[in-house]
Amino acid sequence: MRDGPAITLRGLRKQFGDVRAVDGIDLEIGDGEFFSMLGPSGSGKTTVLRMIAGFELPTAGTVLLDGVDVTRTAPFERDVNTVFQDYALFPHLDVRRNVEYGLRVRGVPKAERRTRAGEALRAVRLEGLGQRRPTALSGGQRQRVALARALVNRPKVLLLDEPLGALDLKLREEMQVELKALQREVGITFVFVTHDQQEALTLSDRVAVFNHGRIEQVGTPVEVYERPATAFVAGFVGTSNLLTGAAARKLVGTDGTFSIRPEKIAMSTVDDPPADGAGSADGTVVDVVYAGPATRYVVDLDAGARVVVMQQNGQSSTGGAGLAGDTVRLTWSPAHVVEIPSS
Repeated sequence: MRDGPAITLRGLRKQFGDVRAVDGIDLEIGDGEFFSMLGPSGSGKTTVLRMIAGFELPTAGTVLLDGVDVTRTAPFERDVNTVFQDYALFPHLDVRRNVEYGLRVRGVPKAERRTRAGEALRAVRLEGLGQRRPTALSGGQRQRVALARALVNRPKVLLLDEPLGALDLKLREEMQVELKALQREVGITFVFVTHDQQEALTLSDRVAVFNHGRIEQVGTPVEVYERPATAFVAGFVGTSNLLTGAAARKLVGTDGTFSIRPEKIAMSTVDDPPADGAGSADGTVVDVVYAGPATRYVVDLDAGARVVVMQQNGQSSTGGAGLAGDTVRLTWSPAHVVEIPSS
């Protein structure tokens, strides 16, 4: 690995007419890191990826790869490759020739092309399928062909623009495991764009959460989930209960905005006394949603707030420790109440 960051963005901005898609991004991505850009549609994450790739020119700011300014460098002159959601495979070429294509454009001799394509296909566990056309492959196999085609050029950085977005849920989860294992094996920097919070938490060494063209927080998955820096991060990355105003004063004992995750809250009958030092509140269950491994409860607190509680279905396949209309007591550890800094 190199000493410096693989990617450095300084003051990066992108304007499309009156729309400021990216509004002053400063970011460093480490060599060999699996880094995710997470945010809703229109938050600027894909535009940043395209500026790193060279497909878009910044309105202002600089892009450095391995310490070299490539802001005005053509895409084909940057040591990066991009994998898109639609895979962009050539339907008239078989798998091997799809993987070899970039090498052929660069004038790599045929024997070396065959060797490197074979290595790339083995890396994504597609050896033996080189003669097939993309139309004869499953969605997951096509996605791996696209990865092999990008990896065969041995780039310093691999950019992935929602590459799992077209897959069904089960295959998507399987490919998340394969993608992370592949990144560890090849050891190059992956920059992954997604709007899927669970995907970003599962795959990443670090995550940048985007909103309205800016980065709200950068941190490890644990930091972003357990210690959200803003109300937006708390609400977008998973589900969070925000306590403000009179509810915060009554339940936390002070003014401010506080976050507590649904799975951090225990629910019982009002006859059960809270443990020493625990926070507690009584309320009424207004909705119950069975979701397989867990049940989701919506509770209106007597203190004036509405909160969500997630309880694991460890004891019964029918789920449910309460029914709509039941009066319940919620308890939590004060350590799980996170104050959200004022903006």
